[in-house]
Amino acid sequence: MSEQKVRIRTTRNVMHLPTVALRGLVVFPNNIVHFEVGRQKSIAAIEAAMRANSKIFLIAQKETETEEPSAKDLYAYGVIAEIKQVLRVSEDLVKVLVEGENRAKLLELDTSGKFLQAEVRPAPVRGIASDKYIQGEALIRSIKECFEDYLSFSPQISKDVVYNIVSSDDPLFLSEYMPANLLLKYEDKQTILNESSLLGRLEKLLVLLRQECDVLAIEKELDDKVNVQMDKNQRDYYLREQMHVISEELGDAEDTRAEADTYAQKIKELKLEPASEEKLFKECDRLSKMAGNQAEISVIRSYLDTVLALPWHTTTQDDLDQAHARKVLDHDHYGLEKVKERILEILAVRKLNNDVKGQIICLVGPPGVGKTSIARSVADCMGRKFARMSLGGVHDEAEIRGHRRTYIGAMPGRIISAVTSAKSSNPVILLDEIDKLAGDYRGDPSSALLEVLDPEQNRTFKDNYLDIPFDLSQVLFITTANDASHIPGPLYDRMDVIELPSYTRVEKYNIAKRHLLPKQLKNNGLEGKVSLNSSALYEIIDGYTREAGVRTLERTITSVLRKCAQKIAAGQTEKVSVNAAMVKELLGPEKVKPTFISRADAVGIANGLAWTSVGGEMLPVEVSVVPNGSGKIELTGSLGDVMKESARLAVTYARVHAKTYGIDPEQFKNCDIHIHAPEGAVPKDGPSAGVTLTTALISALSGHPVRHDLAMTGEITLHGNVLPIGGLKEKSMAAFREGISTVLIPKDNEPDLFEVDEEVKKAVRFIPVSDLSQVLKHALIMPSHPAFRTARTVPKATQLIAAEESAAKEPAPIM
Repeated sequence: MSEQKVRIRTTRNVMHLPTVALRGLVVFPNNIVHFEVGRQKSIAAIEAAMRANSKIFLIAQKETETEEPSAKDLYAYGVIAEIKQVLRVSEDLVKVLVEGENRAKLLELDTSGKFLQAEVRPAPVRGIASDKYIQGEALIRSIKECFEDYLSFSPQISKDVVYNIVSSDDPLFLSEYMPANLLLKYEDKQTILNESSLLGRLEKLLVLLRQECDVLAIEKELDDKVNVQMDKNQRDYYLREQMHVISEELGDAEDTRAEADTYAQKIKELKLEPASEEKLFKECDRLSKMAGNQAEISVIRSYLDTVLALPWHTTTQDDLDQAHARKVLDHDHYGLEKVKERILEILAVRKLNNDVKGQIICLVGPPGVGKTSIARSVADCMGRKFARMSLGGVHDEAEIRGHRRTYIGAMPGRIISAVTSAKSSNPVILLDEIDKLAGDYRGDPSSALLEVLDPEQNRTFKDNYLDIPFDLSQVLFITTANDASHIPGPLYDRMDVIELPSYTRVEKYNIAKRHLLPKQLKNNGLEGKVSLNSSALYEIIDGYTREAGVRTLERTITSVLRKCAQKIAAGQTEKVSVNAAMVKELLGPEKVKPTFISRADAVGIANGLAWTSVGGEMLPVEVSVVPNGSGKIELTGSLGDVMKESARLAVTYARVHAKTYGIDPEQFKNCDIHIHAPEGAVPKDGPSAGVTLTTALISALSGHPVRHDLAMTGEITLHGNVLPIGGLKEKSMAAFREGISTVLIPKDNEPDLFEVDEEVKKAVRFIPVSDLSQVLKHALIMPSHPAFRTARTVPKATQLIAAEESAAKEPAPIM
């Protein structure tokens, strides 16, 4: 790059000079000043001036933060100066010594070159007119008197400066020398430089001096007050020193003051809110005033250590990449596609809006389906720290909020402890088993969680132990529950619920093959020594486990591997390959028996569906008509009040529609009706068995058999309408597991089929119904039906457990 041409010339009293824009500095004529130059354009301007006649134009810029000043960023007046000395400290720093010569006005500024070049015109100050001479003399005297007051407040001014000011009566000299050497703001100095008349300069200088004296007077008053307080502090310090010496003589000395100073320094580094800092400093002050043998010292130390251990400003950077999140979730979990989609949606929203806070995720599902591991995977894919706290059986509010320090052994609550253990203020915290919370006379922990899980309140969560607010708004809370109905309403309303369904047989096989088996082979030291083929895994799933999740499956696989390990350790073999037959040999007879349901078309037996907190179950209903009775209705099987009412509704419906199904009305007078739900030790309740009770009852009274390959669920009304039910996803999984080919569901539950697993919808035909006549049409085998002649007319218990008689059904399309 060619060097910029230096134009230093005078045309009609106009000069073109290299220019340096000064930050926070104003140079006056006839004053020697040294300063440092760091900007490249300024360094280039110094070098250009040195190559010419050492003349340079110095002008102050209005804002010190401006890096590339233009003409509008500079003041109107500056000083033409001569460079006396230049010292290059480094490539980016030059020290310059200059002497101001003439005041000049900026006319034009060229910023396009390698350095700033200005067109300036010398602007000398107008002197004092003869008729204003006395006024000027008065101003000089006032300035000197004011300067004496200034000296009383600011004695650090050098003697040479004081002498030069006191010994001179030259108004021009004073108007330039005083502002150049006194501690005034650069804006005030520029105000004096801008003034073109000598009389105006003196007036402005007098005003500034008086203002400065007033400020210094106030500062001195404040200093006096501070000194009084310092004297008191020194007295206290002296007394504490004496106490310390006495303690040393007694042999129980402990330097609590140094310890308190260390705590105070750490608290300052935290940069907390003023109110929080003040409270902590008070604790430090209490600690410093205590003798080393006082019992309360340990309480204060424990409190301060707990506060300092919290990650007040420590966070981790979120990784919200969708591909990475999908990869982590797929690696850690097989299936659960809808759950993964919901989690990816949440991460996508957080990626698009970083300010999203307070989103609480609640994972609801049976035990063992992966709720806890899903939460851990969310933390892994986001790159956040993970902490888990179990809420099962928690019945004390202090477990959440902490104990007040007035109690012996007080400690912070579980929330603050979890954040401390995570060592990050934005971790993923798992609140496990939130539906198992309990309350007693010590408070309701679910109410305490309302503040924790409320994004409007948890920004200033105050633990009883800390007694200062801590921001929980950056924490991602994930809760788990088996039964959402047990979560208090206000708490449930704050959470985004994601339901995890039961695993299908194929999903369990893949989970066992991809995750459980490799994990247990490693844990038992059997990698490369034991293998389980597909038939062995399916045998374990079908014959030895019946659960919604995979915990029992993992324990059973571990049991098989232990027995294999025993054979290898005994030297009987080096490698073991396990098949279905060997599973039975190792574990004994199959533990899972066929579900107690109707396995053949029979009269008086209907297969219902039930929901439990551990997944869906089949719920068969038996009805027997006892002749020579009195019309009595007997209900057995540990039925709850709601289910008993459904049974009475079924009897009323059967009476009203007796002729429609060929039922003799006299049977209701001369026969007793016994309604039973098998597995009598298990309590049963709920309205969804209404259609099952009615179907079994009408079948028993009419003699029409009920299809064994059909299950049903739905609440009934007195007029035979079928009302919607809950838990359809889990109930459909139970039907699929037992090989049911057709399921009758309420018409209003048809939209819920969207949540049903695709594998289930391919194997099971769902028929929506709106009234009992439709239910009976599909469920009962009427005389015109080809299967009627082969159906049994008297139900027997042996029909209920004949699992081997059920034939495989072809998958039917979803309706």
